[in-house]
Amino acid sequence: METTLKQITSALAVIMILISQNLSAQDKATLPDIFSTSYTYETSGEYSKATELLKKVYDESSYEINLRLGWLTYKAGLFSESAAYYNKAIALMPLSIEARLGYVMPASSAGNWDQVVTRYNEILKIDPNHYTVNYRMGLIYYGRKDYQSAFRYLEKIANMYPFDYDALIMLGWTEYQLGKLREAKVLFGKALLNRPGDASALEGISLIK
Repeated sequence: METTLKQITSALAVIMILISQNLSAQDKATLPDIFSTSYTYETSGEYSKATELLKKVYDESSYEINLRLGWLTYKAGLFSESAAYYNKAIALMPLSIEARLGYVMPASSAGNWDQVVTRYNEILKIDPNHYTVNYRMGLIYYGRKDYQSAFRYLEKIANMYPFDYDALIMLGWTEYQLGKLREAKVLFGKALLNRPGDASALEGISLIK
C-alpha cells in the first residue's frame, strides 16, 4: 500500500511538472499574439485595453513588456506609471537609449525637466553625437536663456549636419542672442537655401539689417 501511494504521489508530481511546463510554453507562444493585439488596440486609441492585456502576462524581468507598457501608459496620460515602467526597462538594459528616450516623454509631459536633462546626459555618455538629444538639449537651454550652453549642443549638430534646417535655424538664433550677428546672418542665409522663404530665417535677417 505504501509503495502504491509513493508511486501515485510521484506520478502526480511528474504530471504537475509537465502541465506547468506546457502552460509556460503556451504563454511564451502566445506572447507575440498578445503584442499584436495590443498594437491593434493602440491603433484604435484603446490604450487602456492594450495596457490591461499586457498586464495579464506581465513579467518584471521582461524589457520588452516594460518598454511597451511605458509607451501605452504614456499615451493614456498616466505619466508617473509610464516613467516607472521606463525606469524598469532602463534597469534591465542599462545601455538602452530607446528606454531613456521613452522616459523623457512622460517626464517632460509632467514638467520634470531636470529629470529629462539627467536622462539626456546619460544618453550623451553612451552616444555623444546623438542628433536628437543634442538638438533637444540645445532647445532646453535656449528656452532657459542659457545661450552659451545651447550653443555647445547646437554647434555640434550643425557641424555634423551642415545643411540641416533645424540645426541651422536654432544655431542662428542662438548666435543672434549671443550678439554674434555676422555669424547669425550667415546661418539664416543657409537656412533659406534649405527652405526658401522661411519666415524664421527672414525674421532673423530683418533684425540684423
